[in-house]
Amino acid sequence: MIAHVRGKIEEKFGSNGIIVDVNGVGYELMVPATDFEACNLGEEKKFYTYHQVRENVEELYGFSSLTAKRIFELLISVQGVGPKAGIAIMSLAEAEEVRNAIANADTAFIAKAAGVGKKSAERVIVDLKDKVGIPSHYGATEAKKENIGEEPDEALDALIALGFPLKEATAALEKVAKDLPVEERIKLALKNR
Repeated sequence: MIAHVRGKIEEKFGSNGIIVDVNGVGYELMVPATDFEACNLGEEKKFYTYHQVRENVEELYGFSSLTAKRIFELLISVQGVGPKAGIAIMSLAEAEEVRNAIANADTAFIAKAAGVGKKSAERVIVDLKDKVGIPSHYGATEAKKENIGEEPDEALDALIALGFPLKEATAALEKVAKDLPVEERIKLALKNR
């Protein structure tokens, strides 16, 4: 299994395809639109990857944060939601906004994704609402394209890397101020647990 890829962005193609050169080996990744637009040719980036193997094809899906990868894995665990639909949902906004939309049961937001209908969006909400943690804010979610390239929450990524499920990591960070240094946020979140 390929856990992550770090290298130079060599090519961008289509609406979400990139090739990352890692010491002379090019890895083709499908990434959410938010990550695709934040990539610049020649820039070095790290992507957490999901490696899908089927009978006649292998595909790599890349995400700029571990949180985004975990949300994607939850999405594709829903019956009828494959990796292409998962990437389409993740392309709607930053990972936190997608997580928040699921937590708020915002079916209309999820249904905006290409290839995802109302019934699939409802299934996503029913299956994942209790798995993604509490909402960070309430109300309808807007696809915020101005946040493209915004840094992911490093404290949330660190807690997930330590083995916390997304829901528990989100709940632990809920009462911790976001303006504190990452290390302090992690310490406080572990105490809140």
